[in-house]
Amino acid sequence: MIIAIDGPSGAGKSTLGKMLAKELNLLYLDTGAMYRSVALAVLLEEVSARDHEEIAEIAVDSEIKLDGKPDKLRVRLNGENVTDDIRTNEVSQIASIVSTIPAVRKELVRRQRELGKASKTGAVLDGRDIGTVVFPKADVKFYLTATAEARAKRRHEEDKAKGIKTKLEKTLGEIIRRDERDANRKHSPLQKADDAIEIDTSEMNLEQVFERMLAEIEKKTP
Repeated sequence: MIIAIDGPSGAGKSTLGKMLAKELNLLYLDTGAMYRSVALAVLLEEVSARDHEEIAEIAVDSEIKLDGKPDKLRVRLNGENVTDDIRTNEVSQIASIVSTIPAVRKELVRRQRELGKASKTGAVLDGRDIGTVVFPKADVKFYLTATAEARAKRRHEEDKAKGIKTKLEKTLGEIIRRDERDANRKHSPLQKADDAIEIDTSEMNLEQVFERMLAEIEKKTP
């Protein structure tokens, strides 16, 4: 079984993807973590975000591994644990630029398909083009969304819980800019698949969304 979860930044894709994978005993692939890993490599190597050719080479040469259970996923970049390092706002902004580069997307989509197909039980993948590009024939597709304000508030609260000092207005601005880049990029833009189940999470808590998703999966599977 392949479950695709798409949607804008901060809609809850990763958290809910992990919850579903754990509940259904499926492989969890955080595709966003893969793009973030490339972005971190770009920052570490001090490569300009405008140098698309060099960034593509970094994507091809980088060893990215996702280890551990869904709720305790570890991300390794060239052997180093970068689970926390890839979650900074700086990496997030670079990742949204890196993800617009066709050669980078081609390489990471190839890896995502291989990993998903290799799993004996199936996989849950979340991102922005899973149901439209990576696995257009996924068994179940979700499109999670929420208002920019709701997503900014969640991200702001997450940062505070981690001891990261940020201003809500700045977080909102970053999310709006990220949305614009994701929706307007030429290759694999953020969009809802025609057969995806859309859920607006603005006024819902995680458990409510989780239960709704489980109910939809039960409808789709024998």
